[in-house]
Amino acid sequence: MKQFRLDQLEAERTAHNGAYLRFLRERTMSAGLYALNVGDTDSQGPQRQDVLNFVVSGHAEVTVGGETTRVARGSIVYVPAHTPCKFHHITEDLRVMVIFSPPEG
Repeated sequence: MKQFRLDQLEAERTAHNGAYLRFLRERTMSAGLYALNVGDTDSQGPQRQDVLNFVVSGHAEVTVGGETTRVARGSIVYVPAHTPCKFHHITEDLRVMVIFSPPEG
């Protein structure tokens, strides 16, 4: 069994000075923690995989393709492979668990 704690993942991500920490990679999927703070710019490009974004904390808007919506803790956003996705108008530090299928890199 593999088990993770959000506070430990956040500490590890912070220690590595990065916005993204991949914490799981399996044959059919991978998962990571993505962090954007108020004022940050989301620099991600379209992914080659299908992506499920689960907002763990924070408030922002997200644009997927041509559609924009507000997201907050508990929001889940599916992004099909090769579709542009950007978080923006971040009003509270954002933490997102990101699940890729098939696994990233």
